[in-house]
Amino acid sequence: MTGYYETTLSAERLKLCYELAPPAVQRYLAAEIDHVRARLIPGGRTLELGCGYGRVLRELAPAGGRLTGIDTSEESLRHARHYLQGLAGIDLCRMDAAHTGFAAGSFDLVVCIQNGISAFHVDPHRLCRQAVRLTRRGGRVLFSSYAPQFWDARLAWFRLQAEHGLVGPIDDAATGDGRIVCRDGFTATTVSPGEFVTWTTGLGVRRTIELIADASLFCEIVV
Repeated sequence: MTGYYETTLSAERLKLCYELAPPAVQRYLAAEIDHVRARLIPGGRTLELGCGYGRVLRELAPAGGRLTGIDTSEESLRHARHYLQGLAGIDLCRMDAAHTGFAAGSFDLVVCIQNGISAFHVDPHRLCRQAVRLTRRGGRVLFSSYAPQFWDARLAWFRLQAEHGLVGPIDDAATGDGRIVCRDGFTATTVSPGEFVTWTTGLGVRRTIELIADASLFCEIVV
């Protein structure tokens, strides 16, 4: 549902989703952060697509360098400015990840994790092209999605979110095979390895796909 993260699931409500995450989900989230942190360029420039209230940026900030986060939700960005207050080297901008205003080659690392490539509900081919365009030669792009092995934990997490009124009730009849459907119209999908290959073919880049912590499927692109 277009605009869901701008209206229904933004700022404090989005933050609550992560605060109520059960232990298996917390481990998954931490493993994603660790995977990204290990690929930061010392003193480099990193862009996060879909930064929300600043959860990932806050974890990456101690590593140094310049961090930029973009999001389409002004409410989430306002919350991020407060949440990240006192941390140096972080810029926040309201932008569409598929149509940014940054110059080509502006960043050493472009990050779109925690299934953002599906959650944004934009053309994934365009999103991949834009991410590659923004990355300097020799830099990297990281996309991630949920691994099939993580399905039970992911669905349990969404049920908790529904119980707290953060998303609509789960439509069990329509939910399955990596796709979670809520009765308020919200749908959360996943990306398969084959889709990552399709969306990055023809970009003139090197690509690897890796399973992390039996929970997250990472597509790493070297420009």
